[in-house]
Amino acid sequence: MRGNLLFGSCIVVIEFLSWIQCEPLKNGACESLNDTSCKKGIVLPLWKPVHGLSIGDKIARAFVYFVSLMYLFLGVSIIADRFMASIEVITSKERKVIVRKKNGEMQTINVRIWNETVSNLTLMALGSSAPEILLSVIEICGSNFEAGDLGPGTIVGSAAFNLFIIIGYCVYVIPDGEVRRIKHLSVFLITASWSVFAYIWLYLIIAFFSPEVIQVWEALLTFFFFFLTVLTAYVADTKIFIKKFLKRRYLRKNVKSYALEGDHELHCNHSLEDAHLDGDKKENLTELEKTRMDYIEVIREIRLKNPNIDPKTLEEQAQIEVLNRVPKSRAFYRMQATRTLTGSGNVIKKSKLERRLSQDPDKLGLKEKENNNQKIFFDPGHYTVMENVGTFNVMVKRTGTDEQIAKTMIEVEYCTEDGTATAGDDYIATSGVVLFQSGEDQKPIEISIIDDDIFEADEHFFINLKSPRAVTQDGKKVSINQLTEQNIYGVELIEPFIATIMVLDDDHAGIFNFEEAETVVAESCGEAEIKVCRSSGARGVVLVPYRSRSDTATGGTDYIEVESYLEFMNDQTEAFIKVNIIDDNEYEKDEYFHIELGEPILVKKPGIGKSNIPKEFTGFNHVSEVKTHSDQLVSQSSEIEDMGKPRLGDIKEIKVIIKESLEFKHVVDNLLRHGQLSEFIGTSSWKEQFVEAITVSPGENDTEDSDDLSEEKLPSCLDYVMHFLTLFWKVLFAFVPPTDYLGGWVSFWVCIVVIGALTAVIGDLASGFGCTIGMTNAVTAITFVAMGTSLPDTFASKVAAINDDSADSSVGNVTGSNAVNVFLGIGLAWSIAAVYHFFKGSTFRVKSGSLGFSVTVFCIFALTAIAFMLLRRNRRVGGELGGPRHLKIATTIYFVGLWIVYVILSSLENYCHIKGF
Repeated sequence: MRGNLLFGSCIVVIEFLSWIQCEPLKNGACESLNDTSCKKGIVLPLWKPVHGLSIGDKIARAFVYFVSLMYLFLGVSIIADRFMASIEVITSKERKVIVRKKNGEMQTINVRIWNETVSNLTLMALGSSAPEILLSVIEICGSNFEAGDLGPGTIVGSAAFNLFIIIGYCVYVIPDGEVRRIKHLSVFLITASWSVFAYIWLYLIIAFFSPEVIQVWEALLTFFFFFLTVLTAYVADTKIFIKKFLKRRYLRKNVKSYALEGDHELHCNHSLEDAHLDGDKKENLTELEKTRMDYIEVIREIRLKNPNIDPKTLEEQAQIEVLNRVPKSRAFYRMQATRTLTGSGNVIKKSKLERRLSQDPDKLGLKEKENNNQKIFFDPGHYTVMENVGTFNVMVKRTGTDEQIAKTMIEVEYCTEDGTATAGDDYIATSGVVLFQSGEDQKPIEISIIDDDIFEADEHFFINLKSPRAVTQDGKKVSINQLTEQNIYGVELIEPFIATIMVLDDDHAGIFNFEEAETVVAESCGEAEIKVCRSSGARGVVLVPYRSRSDTATGGTDYIEVESYLEFMNDQTEAFIKVNIIDDNEYEKDEYFHIELGEPILVKKPGIGKSNIPKEFTGFNHVSEVKTHSDQLVSQSSEIEDMGKPRLGDIKEIKVIIKESLEFKHVVDNLLRHGQLSEFIGTSSWKEQFVEAITVSPGENDTEDSDDLSEEKLPSCLDYVMHFLTLFWKVLFAFVPPTDYLGGWVSFWVCIVVIGALTAVIGDLASGFGCTIGMTNAVTAITFVAMGTSLPDTFASKVAAINDDSADSSVGNVTGSNAVNVFLGIGLAWSIAAVYHFFKGSTFRVKSGSLGFSVTVFCIFALTAIAFMLLRRNRRVGGELGGPRHLKIATTIYFVGLWIVYVILSSLENYCHIKGF
């Protein structure tokens, strides 16, 4: 039924136009009917013969003209699709802005260069109304700079169709009981006022200031109003004057507080703050944070449904879900409507998404090129041993291809080097050569430690590798050049080629402390392990109490509080405190808590029971039984015992910083990086464009079900029909440069030229069609041409009305487009003509009859329509679109009725059945 009402209204108009031409005039001759004779077009020649045609010939010619018009309208829609893609790429450009976070840290973010309102009223409006605007300019230039009826008539007729039919249709398609409300009401009121004023201004300059003569100042002022419209809408959108002149005001909006002070806007509850950012940057910043929070919410929802999802699938599903949720631009909906009608499928295609998300690091040059040398290194590079260990082995390892290891022998020199430990006192110095036989990939180096009974601090020394080389079976050295000639590459040292040996004293109970004053854990780690080290001895069993202390991270919300103790066994040098971290999927999380160590206590008995546990540990029952030798027990009467008692080191408290999961942050960052619609709307190569041109895709949204990525919908029969019907245009326009070239500007200007050429042909065909059936250019313009150029916008507005949560894209853009069409389309064309006639010393004349009457009727109806929409914002309805079913139908009938009456009255006046003014 949704399409039946629109189709029915068109039938009513066509039947009326047929009747009005047949009805004899009662007022005598009509001047406008003199314009129905066929003439040579701007591009197309006159179709001869002109006179003496039979009814059958006229029907055949009218059919050819009509079909050609429809086919050209399809072509214009497809090139407009590429035009809108270039505009989307241009307006989505970003620049880097440095902001300061709450903790004082500076962060670089990307913000959009184009304000949304400005882009909607300039490039977006030009993209959606390019045929009407260019038709007006081309008609003027092609008619020796004389005014015509087709261009201005198309603009006025298109405005009426947009305001009455498109909005009426959008009211109806909203599901019953749902409403869509304009969010940016101030911008809507500004553009609505300008749209009505535009047509009042047209009447004033045609019939009042200088009747039927357009002065240069009138034309230039009309064109200047375009920039004034954009400026006032921008001011209304950004509230720039409020921010500048109100010294101290607190505005409430969407449960957020904004403190306005001078030229600086401070977002009091925002995670990113910078008093040196202006309002526009702040809005971009707020939008970025809002988008990031939307991404995080989507990821949480997907993880809730599928906890075991892998990161790649999570990113793909989140990307699809986010792209379906984010607000779409006018360009997106226009392209979506065109591609659905022509069998080109959805703008956001799953295959394109996967290509964007799975970039090959090799192709991007991100992978470092590795050489093929064999590698020699220590594995591991750090050893910790007790002073009484005696001897132990340090492992040297080599890596390479199987062929290299099997065919070559490698030798490498080694030697020990003092650190705080001294050769001869703490260890036995050694040096030599390690020989890797063919097939061997690791070899040991034996190290001896000297034990003594003197209490001393922990010490360390080093073992160095040097001079690696290959040798032959008979022991001869092989040069690098010889290895290269044999296709067996050289050998090199890689880190760690210096091993560090830490020797712990075994004559002291130990000093206990954390390794560092702070540590960072990921919130997704589940359980964080905080290392406690025991240095300067490891004799005896020691209990070390610990407890957590909340700070910006809160126990029970960000982590599970702990209070217990660690048990270090004899010769044990490290232990771990385990803390459960709560994962709440926060982006850029930076919260912390502390863990404190208590004074360590030496266990004095070989067998310890619960009754022997110090009172500080009462309540803990997991102390294991300790078995030590009597010579390991400490005598309390000995002075040496006092020196060897366990104690805390310098770092007895650690700051545990909880950061966001790197995996989670990577997914969110990828979504932010690839989440722009311009990445899916634009194209990067001619190959991609030609592949898309010859590929038929389902017209329905193929990304609705994000839970099943593998299921692809098949094109319908209608998709195939429309695809092959428009295949010529698709392949032809695939020659347009891709949008990635020069940021979309090359494609932008090429599309304007192509649309201009097609529009010139459309103008000639429309005139030929009108004169063949006896219809004037003025009536042809406000009906067939206006409907043909506005049809893609109708379906685009329908998609926007259903999918968006507001009415701004479907309703707000109509009023802005209507104002821009007059000021840019008529203003530019008439400025060119007026300046031309001024320098020639002639006068640029515009007949006020039909255009003046049509403009007046439209203004009256437009005011009633806008007032009616504003009345629908009351509590009973709640918004401009949708509402209860009976009110929806009544509103749609009212708006469609306004359009029908407008066309009837304009046609009656043009055919002199009623008197104009």
